[in-house]
Amino acid sequence: MAYKIVFFDIDGTLVDEEKQIPGDAAKAIRELQEKGIVTAIATGRAPYFFQPIAAEVGIASYISLNGAYVVHDGAPIYKHTIPRTALETLVGLAATHGHPLVFQGSEGYFANADAHPHVVESISSLKVELPGFNPSFWETDEIFQAFLHCEEHEEHLYGELLNELRLVRWHQKAMDVLPNGGSKARGIEQLLKHLGIAPEEAVAFGDGLNDKEMLSFVGLGIAMGNAHEQLKPYADYVTARVDEGGIVSGLRYAGLI
Repeated sequence: MAYKIVFFDIDGTLVDEEKQIPGDAAKAIRELQEKGIVTAIATGRAPYFFQPIAAEVGIASYISLNGAYVVHDGAPIYKHTIPRTALETLVGLAATHGHPLVFQGSEGYFANADAHPHVVESISSLKVELPGFNPSFWETDEIFQAFLHCEEHEEHLYGELLNELRLVRWHQKAMDVLPNGGSKARGIEQLLKHLGIAPEEAVAFGDGLNDKEMLSFVGLGIAMGNAHEQLKPYADYVTARVDEGGIVSGLRYAGLI
């Protein structure tokens, strides 16, 4: 198969634990670009979390916020927001159980609790700036994703949301809250349609539970060696760890470098 586009998750895939892009991975991405292969990011992060990373490897197209906000060459082409009614239910439930929320727009994000330790712990692990404090942000702006800060044994408290929202854990103290039907795969589908590329002509690299749909959707889904064990069955190939040449090994397997 002559693949035409490659999607890269960020955390644990494109960057290591220190949030740095390995030199061999950056070099391989430049080689793809020189060959005319489209390179894109597919991440749960919001755009303001990864612009320096994208700029470092010359990538201007991305699937962000777990597929809810898609940009091609710097221009938005697709938006999928959380319905206001679902947000109202989420806010009410979280308040009842004492769990803080963080609301993510396309250009900024804000918490409804000031410096809550669960918020600080989980978001600090991403090595990004902490959210501002604005409890009413969700009432005035488009919300593409939220963070629900609760622990695994508390997830059952939010069962009534599952008809409208998806909950995907990414930290011991935090879950992504996505619009129903939202996933990286849905965002990738929109970008591929925009570019006139078939899913079979796409490759994707990932390591987390929010990468299941993406790896299943593309022609070649590659899981990193450090991937969550529950992700690996969804991959066509498991490459090396991010800090052991995983991107390069995966691209070689795909016949792209």
